[in-house]
Amino acid sequence: MKIFLLKKIAVALSEIGKTFKPVSSPKLIMTLLVKNEEGMLEENLLFHKSMGVDGFIVTDNNSTDGTMDIIRRYQQKGWIKEVIMETATNYEQKDWVDRMIWKAKNDYQADWVMNVDADELWYSPSGNLKNELSNTTANVLNCRMYSVYPEEETPFWEWNRTVGYVSEPEKYDLSIYSIFERQNKKVIHRTAGYLQISMGNHKVKMLPMRSKDSDIRVYHYNIRGKRQFMEKMINGGKQLESHKGKHGGRHWRYFYALYKEGKLDQEYARVIGANSYQQLLQDGYIQVDNTIVDYFKIMKKW
Repeated sequence: MKIFLLKKIAVALSEIGKTFKPVSSPKLIMTLLVKNEEGMLEENLLFHKSMGVDGFIVTDNNSTDGTMDIIRRYQQKGWIKEVIMETATNYEQKDWVDRMIWKAKNDYQADWVMNVDADELWYSPSGNLKNELSNTTANVLNCRMYSVYPEEETPFWEWNRTVGYVSEPEKYDLSIYSIFERQNKKVIHRTAGYLQISMGNHKVKMLPMRSKDSDIRVYHYNIRGKRQFMEKMINGGKQLESHKGKHGGRHWRYFYALYKEGKLDQEYARVIGANSYQQLLQDGYIQVDNTIVDYFKIMKKW
């Protein structure tokens, strides 16, 4: 591991000359780590392709639904450049994403990489992510996240309410890991100077580092209904039990413990603030945001 890190550092040092240099037409590759994401994967690919992504590298971790059918379809179209079939039953997310980043860099000559979860849509107000990338001398852009409030029995691209951070969750009977918790920013980064992505893709190590905040917004559909929530927390919790490290995935560990106690079902209402919805709305913690709704209306006309 130490030898591998030294090799990474040596490569980064050799790239100093282009670490901060603007690229007028950068090549942007997006990585995706997925497991049973048939409910959102196709729209995710369509959305990000329209936002300027040149190609995708996908790691599938033992999906049992229609996820692979979607992946094969867009691989045939040429959008998905490579698919990695990860059969491990633990959850080495950081290592698996790192592997895709190096493939994006070395095999597909990406200038920039964005490491995206299937439940995220990365939106550029300019209409193209490359506009932000081509004009910056930074090598890391920090992108603010917005949690989207779930609406049962409605397609996720029609949800038009985002939620804000609630500093006193007990006042509204919220779970400590509700959708109203503080959202850490996500990063989009250059390949030149890249060393290591963090668990969850919230931070990245670069050599050297020059980061700045970006206008790019990440809309997070982390809760897409009760059934999806239950399946995701149970499956994720099982995988994390065999994870070699104890960092990351704290919410999964919390919810999986509740599941083993038979309390996960009743926790769901506290996760989405169902019992205090009107008060949360009145106090300004739930707000109308039609950004994604309007964008999908435009996409469907193409």
